[in-house]
Amino acid sequence: MCKVYNCTVYRKGLIWCKEEVSLYLPKGFRFPHAMEKQLHLNLLASKPPTPGLQSGSKLRMGPGRKRDFTPLPWSQYFETIEDVEVDNDNSKDTFRIYSSGSHGPVLLLLHGGGHSALSWAVFTSVICSRIDCRVVAMDLRGHGDAKVKNPDDLSAETMAKDIGKVVEVLYGENPPPIMIIGHSMGGAIAVHTAAANHVPSLLGLCVIDVVEGTAMDALNSMQNFLRSRLKTFKSVENAIEWSVKSGQIRNIESARVSMVGQVKKCEEPLSSPGVSKSISEGIIEEEEEEEEGCESNHKRKKEDDREIKKESLYTWRIELSKTEKYWEGWFKGLSSLFLSCPVPKLLLLAGVDRLDKDLTIGQMQGKFQMQVLPQCGHAVHEDAPEKVADALATFMVRHKFTEFKDGFP
Repeated sequence: MCKVYNCTVYRKGLIWCKEEVSLYLPKGFRFPHAMEKQLHLNLLASKPPTPGLQSGSKLRMGPGRKRDFTPLPWSQYFETIEDVEVDNDNSKDTFRIYSSGSHGPVLLLLHGGGHSALSWAVFTSVICSRIDCRVVAMDLRGHGDAKVKNPDDLSAETMAKDIGKVVEVLYGENPPPIMIIGHSMGGAIAVHTAAANHVPSLLGLCVIDVVEGTAMDALNSMQNFLRSRLKTFKSVENAIEWSVKSGQIRNIESARVSMVGQVKKCEEPLSSPGVSKSISEGIIEEEEEEEEGCESNHKRKKEDDREIKKESLYTWRIELSKTEKYWEGWFKGLSSLFLSCPVPKLLLLAGVDRLDKDLTIGQMQGKFQMQVLPQCGHAVHEDAPEKVADALATFMVRHKFTEFKDGFP
């Protein structure tokens, strides 16, 4: 016979969660007496242990084994950078463009709200190794390094027109075949751009993790989410660290290049109302990192406090909470617009639960191709750039838009 113990264990993934398990042990196996007594009484801790923390103490980052949060340059992933000027009444609007590749169809990449073209950096290096293509990633108005006359006008109509104007300046009257790929807000703008025929050489459409039903449902809680984010960071490295440990971007390499386009220096003094406390007061380091004593933690905290006073603070480049009046216009009617676009379409989702009724029916009717990429956050192309690149490359080759490069797959 085997001894059977029923107990609670904790698994560490994105969050700690408890799970009931049974331990089957060989006949004659003995735990140390104290452990066996604890198992029998099921007196395991009510929460997972946190090294270096005592009851009632603040949550601090243990210094431990340090991960590298140094920013990475755009030039490591893109070949060229360019500021494209387009006409806007009696003035000029300027959009920052990052490009790679010299032949093949153009992949026009549109980022999500609050992000920038740099969110496509790692994906760009991967997709260019898979298929023959050209990549153009642009900062949308109000984001990144875009400089426009009215940065507060983030209506779907205005941003869709921006896309058309940039394409016209880049390629003139005879643009090459273009596939628009958009994530979240950028996915909605991609659909509006395609539906309004602002890109006459449109080859295909790829939308990443945005559908009308779930997007509209989420709008009521969006302001609460935005209020819960840190408002300032003591450095770009600090912002990168927060993005990874908060789960906003789960791929540390992507975070190191992407966050550069999301934050900017601010002049607000540290003591001003609304300035958040240092990130180091709110994050617990990974369990495997080496623990140091409380005295060392206190010393490091004092050093951090002195250092932050010497540095300029960083804040978000765009206040997304002020764009609320445009949210409904981005997403309302999006499913029917998407289905009406007369080009091959690919929908990439982080979870099948995101599919709304119209899209479910359309998918059953074969009006678009869908692929679910599990174990990703909302920033699917950043969390899993290789999976997104593989799905897109396969889709494009299947439709004979391009060919795989030699040696792939």
